[in-house]
Amino acid sequence: MNTSWLLQIKIDKSASKAVYMQIADEIIQSIKSGQLKAGVTLPGTRQLAVELKVNRNTIIQALEILTIEGWLISEERKRVYVSDKLSISAPVPIKENRQETTEIFRRDLIFFDDGLPDTACTPMTELARVYRRIFNKKAHWQIMNLASEFGDDKFRETISNMLNQNRGMRTSLSEICITRGSQMALFLTAHCLLEKGDVVLVENPGFKPAWEAFRHAGATLIPITVDREGIDIDKIERLVSKTAVKAIYLTPHHQYPTTVTLSLSRRLKLIELSNQYHFTIIEDDYDNEFHFGQRPVIPISAHEGINNYVYIGTLSKLIAPAIRIGYVVSSAEFINKIGKLRKIIDMQGDTIMEQSILDLIISGDIRRHQKRMLSHYEQKRDFFDSLLQHYLKDKVIYKKPDGGLAFWLKPTEEIDLFQLKQKVNTKLISFYTPDRFSYENDITGIRLGYASLSEAQLEKGIKVLSEYL
Repeated sequence: MNTSWLLQIKIDKSASKAVYMQIADEIIQSIKSGQLKAGVTLPGTRQLAVELKVNRNTIIQALEILTIEGWLISEERKRVYVSDKLSISAPVPIKENRQETTEIFRRDLIFFDDGLPDTACTPMTELARVYRRIFNKKAHWQIMNLASEFGDDKFRETISNMLNQNRGMRTSLSEICITRGSQMALFLTAHCLLEKGDVVLVENPGFKPAWEAFRHAGATLIPITVDREGIDIDKIERLVSKTAVKAIYLTPHHQYPTTVTLSLSRRLKLIELSNQYHFTIIEDDYDNEFHFGQRPVIPISAHEGINNYVYIGTLSKLIAPAIRIGYVVSSAEFINKIGKLRKIIDMQGDTIMEQSILDLIISGDIRRHQKRMLSHYEQKRDFFDSLLQHYLKDKVIYKKPDGGLAFWLKPTEEIDLFQLKQKVNTKLISFYTPDRFSYENDITGIRLGYASLSEAQLEKGIKVLSEYL
């Protein structure tokens, strides 16, 4: 066979990325560019090792990764060849047309975000009243002193009680650190858990800001596909049995962006694999409060027998995106690491806001607000579902979500979603394109948030989309 593609493989043994991952990525690029075509048999591992001047075990590791991800197919004791089941699209000549940054926001633009809450329903009156009350306390000077880097103790204890009562967890104050939103929690987790070269498994499609936090800590990411039952546990099992994996990051309750819930059997298997191969499960439960069924599925971190976990949550979705209140839950030892790192970049959290939210929780205002919003969002979800049935029936495939503030749609026919966005932009309608949550190749799917728009805006937006799909 023609092995000219081997000459294109560049290896930097001094780089932080493992050599076998460099080789795997280079082979993927050769497949994408068309140098390695479907059905082509690769040379044997010994020949590849000689050609690339690396250890044969390094080649074996690279080929195993590519086989697990589906780029290669291995016929035992026969050959390894490029998968003939891949559909590689030709590169887009004008990259500028496929960038999110070209979005022009206007007040009259109907923008389907990826699941933001309705800020018009924020309990501003209650929050402002409590905020003023805290400042008017006789001992107001006490709250002006520096507080703990872990957050207000009473607030931490209240979050612990909430998690134990509502989510079946078994936490204590020492196992919780309050953060300025979930993104800070992800960043602190990444830098306290990971070292350069550590392998982290992530969902594909998935949440890119989390990927960026892991990469910033020096981690190597491996994407794992998501289907109707959540992340592919069989691929995870094959991978962790052959590769040292440090952690897996996932959103199992309402997967971002597809909204699917990880099945119970896969949850239990993931815990078993985590305990066996000692990797940490990083669980991002970003919208647990919004579940419209009988009860939300309990977090993976709440299951008995789990040894290595980091649980991340937020109150920002419940109150308002601008209220940056998140939290990290893990072992007391790991939370101490989180606190030490947090103190370097942020001496303490927003103490006044933490005490204000605490007051609203104790008074029952937060519980009443959550109850109102559950009813509000459930009605809006059902209305949005009726719009999809009316305007987009037979044009998209979707499942009505049990919770969360967004729908995941897949067009029934092949369509360029970037061009679709450009067309509907002329009607002042917009949405996020797949590059927002795709690992490499853009997958086909649209995540449409419904909570932040009025019913009139939702209907107008879906009607325009139906005209161009």
